[in-house]
Amino acid sequence: MQTGKIGVTTENIFPIIKKFLYSDQEIFLRELVSNAVDATQKLKTLAKLGTYKGNVENAVVRVAVNKDAKTITISDQGIGMTAEEIEKYINQIAFSGAEEFLDKYKDNVDAIIGHFGLGFYSSFMVAQKVEIITKSHQEGAQAVKWECDGSPDYSISEIEKQDVGTDIVLHIADDSLEYLDESRIETLLTKYCKFLAVPIVFGKKKEWKDGKYEDTDTDNIINNPTPAWTKKPVDLTDEDYKNFYRELYPMAEEPLFFIHLNVDYPFNLTGILYFPKIRNNFEVQKNKIQLYSNQVFVTDSVEGIVPDYLTLLHGVLDSPDIPLNVSRSYLQSDQNVKKISNHITKKVADRLFDIFKSNREDFEKKWDDLKLFITYGMLSDEKFYERSEKFALFKNTDGKYFTFDEYKTLIQESQTDKNGTLVYLYTTDPQAQYSYIQKAKNKGYDVLVLDGHLDAHLIGQLEQKFEKTHFARVDSDIIEKIILKEDLEQSNLSAADVQDLTTIFETEGQQAQFTVQCEKLSATEMPIVITQSEFMRRMKDMAHLNPGMSFYSQLPDSFNLIVNTAHPIIEKINADKNSELQATLQDLTAKITAAQDEKTAMTKANEGKKDEEIPSADKEKTADLDKTIANLEGEKRSALKQYAGSHAVVKQLIDLALISNNMLKGEDLEKFVHRSVKLIQ
Repeated sequence: MQTGKIGVTTENIFPIIKKFLYSDQEIFLRELVSNAVDATQKLKTLAKLGTYKGNVENAVVRVAVNKDAKTITISDQGIGMTAEEIEKYINQIAFSGAEEFLDKYKDNVDAIIGHFGLGFYSSFMVAQKVEIITKSHQEGAQAVKWECDGSPDYSISEIEKQDVGTDIVLHIADDSLEYLDESRIETLLTKYCKFLAVPIVFGKKKEWKDGKYEDTDTDNIINNPTPAWTKKPVDLTDEDYKNFYRELYPMAEEPLFFIHLNVDYPFNLTGILYFPKIRNNFEVQKNKIQLYSNQVFVTDSVEGIVPDYLTLLHGVLDSPDIPLNVSRSYLQSDQNVKKISNHITKKVADRLFDIFKSNREDFEKKWDDLKLFITYGMLSDEKFYERSEKFALFKNTDGKYFTFDEYKTLIQESQTDKNGTLVYLYTTDPQAQYSYIQKAKNKGYDVLVLDGHLDAHLIGQLEQKFEKTHFARVDSDIIEKIILKEDLEQSNLSAADVQDLTTIFETEGQQAQFTVQCEKLSATEMPIVITQSEFMRRMKDMAHLNPGMSFYSQLPDSFNLIVNTAHPIIEKINADKNSELQATLQDLTAKITAAQDEKTAMTKANEGKKDEEIPSADKEKTADLDKTIANLEGEKRSALKQYAGSHAVVKQLIDLALISNNMLKGEDLEKFVHRSVKLIQ
């Protein structure tokens, strides 16, 4: 028997491996099974070349758990090792200068494994002792057994072994006994080894018999050695692609489209990406792309490896150019990964454009499910925007779809305002904003439906991209002002009447934080119209997705209450006000005007003087006049407020406008109902 020390210059190699790899402890199984598959593949290659004469057709990798012995065994029928090869590949750990290695890489778990071929040594994360029982494929080779207890000391002895291949026996440490649970091992095998290229056998298939599961005589193969992405697209049907999707995501809805990737220059990449049905809650869609290296699972957290919006897709990417054991920070800076990312972006956009061109009707049917993904991509990636603007669609309130260019042609003549700005009207809720949409349509305008999770951001982007263009929600103002064709007619009421009406409706609409505006609209329009500022509402919408804009999200909603001075009811309210308050208002107005005139005269007399040059008496008089004016205006406001409160129709008009916008609730709604009954009686 040969004994010796593993070729490192420190006594601490195993404690360091165990310590720094502890958070990724479960990868030991991936490493050992992957090694077993590699050994099997190598022997199959030699058999094809004719240098190995044995039968490799039914070669498998077996994983077995023995709870009583506290062991896990990984067995292959692969190339095997001689004592000399164990010395070379195991004892020397494939590197030199251990002290430098430890200092440089001890804080980078993935670099330890990935750069120095330490996959086998990950076994010491869970094992207190490891045995290698192996027989080389070479003619007349002697089988050997290697043992190590986690110290640099090892032993090699000659043994008898009938079959070519290698058994790795892990004697599980007391702090890792969870890995003796068969269900735990099967879960890990399914996660990491589901598509390895050699069948992985874990126990026997079970069947329900006499009230319990019992083993059958059939091997339980846990993987699919020939997944769809390893085959040529011409050898697959649409049903094959759908079946593979179900294999990946058993509980998911059927996908919309798929892309089969197959690149061999300037990098190697295969895979299948699927477009799932994406609703507004896109966060739940992430972590669905599985990244493989030679069919070995690497990660399903591909953010930073592919553009963020592509993480909404589902499927598999496989590239031998992506190192198996490296950190995501390494992947994000790797040039091959960047090339792969750019290529996928182009292929996704090209695929969507091809589908759009070849079957636009089907593309339109699926647009609502695709829209969020495409919008996300357009906002995230300038190149994707440039490609997707050829097939990105607008949908209007009639359910018709248009490309950007088609829609511009549709509205250019009718929706260009007097300043030459093209106005895109849109709704975020066709039902809630129905009356505003109808007013726009009555003018011959078209209205888009932009109700998506990211549409507020998209609107901002399109306003920058489109020349002399503005997007406005249909309820952001009266339609005549949103698309201003000519200056609006002046109100039919005097300036004093307009001011009085503004005060009347302000006092009754205080709880809704209205800004009251009087406009002369058509006599057939509603007497009161509620609008919401486009800028502030859009900023609040965007703030929900952008933490840097949280200031806007804290601001209260702000609405405009437009009083239609041409409506008969408003004219009657004004006439009644003049009839009931004429004497009072004239008296107060005269006094206010006199006080303002006196203040103006004093201000003019002291014009050009420094503050210290103005007589104290004049300053006191000005202050008294300010107070007098404020008191008189307060009296006038009180009189108008009392009038508004005594005329139920004022509050009724405001509440009607609120109801039409679904803004009247609770106690206010109940009061409206009771008031309505009284007005009808």
